[in-house]
Amino acid sequence: MSIIQAVVLGVVQGLSEFLPISSSGHLEVVPWLLGWDLFEGQDEGLRKTFEVALHMGTFLGAAWYFRTDLARLLLGLTARLRPVTSRAGGAPTRGASPPGPEWEDPGRMAWLLVLSAVPAGITGVLLEGVIVDLSDVHWLIGLMLVAFGFVLLWADGLRGERPSGEFTVRDALTMGIAQSLALQPGVSRSGATISAARYLGFRRDAAARLAFLMSLPIIGGAGIYKGLDVAGDGGIPSSFVAPFLWGTVASALTGWLAVWGMLRFVRSRSFRPFVVYRVLLGVVVMGVAAGGAR
Repeated sequence: MSIIQAVVLGVVQGLSEFLPISSSGHLEVVPWLLGWDLFEGQDEGLRKTFEVALHMGTFLGAAWYFRTDLARLLLGLTARLRPVTSRAGGAPTRGASPPGPEWEDPGRMAWLLVLSAVPAGITGVLLEGVIVDLSDVHWLIGLMLVAFGFVLLWADGLRGERPSGEFTVRDALTMGIAQSLALQPGVSRSGATISAARYLGFRRDAAARLAFLMSLPIIGGAGIYKGLDVAGDGGIPSSFVAPFLWGTVASALTGWLAVWGMLRFVRSRSFRPFVVYRVLLGVVVMGVAAGGAR
C-alpha cells in the first residue's frame, strides 16, 4: 500500500463516517472497484487494523470539533460521581455542572451516550466472526446501501421537533440498537442512528448531532481494543507505518470537515441527496458484483 492510496482511503473514511453513506462499505468497495490489492501477502488482520486506524482518525477529528461539548459532558459526569458539600447546610450533594447546548444535565447526557454504545458493543463481541465473513460480500454491501438508503428517505420525511436535550434512556437504547446494525458494511452508522432519531421525533440537526456524539464511545472503544491487540502481536510492520500515519491524518482532517459541513447542511436541507447517492452506488456495486467484472 502506498501513501497515496492510504491518503485516498483516509479521505474516503473521513467523509463517509459522518455522512450517512457507510464508511465501512466505502472502505470495502473503493479498493475493490479500483482493483487495489493493498495488503498482498499480509495477514487479513492488518487490513482490519488499517480500517480501525482510519476510524480513530475520524474519532480524533470529531472529538476536536465537539471538544467544548465533550468537556461539559466530562465535567458533568465527574460531578455526578463526586459528592460535594453544599453551601446551604454542609450535606453531601451531587455537584452541578455548567449546562451545554439544550442540556439541563450534561452528566446524565454523558451516561446516556455511554449506554447507547452497549448494544453495538455486545453485538460486535457475539457476532464478530459472522461480521468478518460478510464484510467483503460486495453484492450484500450494495444491497444494504440501497435498502438503508430508502430507510433514510422514509425517516427523513417524518416530522420531528425534539431537541437533543430531550435524549432519554429509551432513545439511547433504540438508537444504540440501530447503531449495531451498522456493523454490516453498507448500512451506515450515522445513517442508521439518524433514521432512528427521526423516528423518535428529533429534528434533523439534533438527530445528526446525537448520531455523531454516539459514535465517539464505540469508535474510541474499538480503537483501544484493536490497538492493544496489535501491540500484543508485535505492532504494525515497518513498511506500513507511514501509510497508516498519513491515512489517519487524512481521515482526521476530513472527519472534522464532514461533521462541520453536515451539521450546517441539515439545518436547511433534507437527507435526499445522500439517498440518491446511496442508491446509485449500491446499484453499481451490485451490477459489478453480478457481472463478475472484479
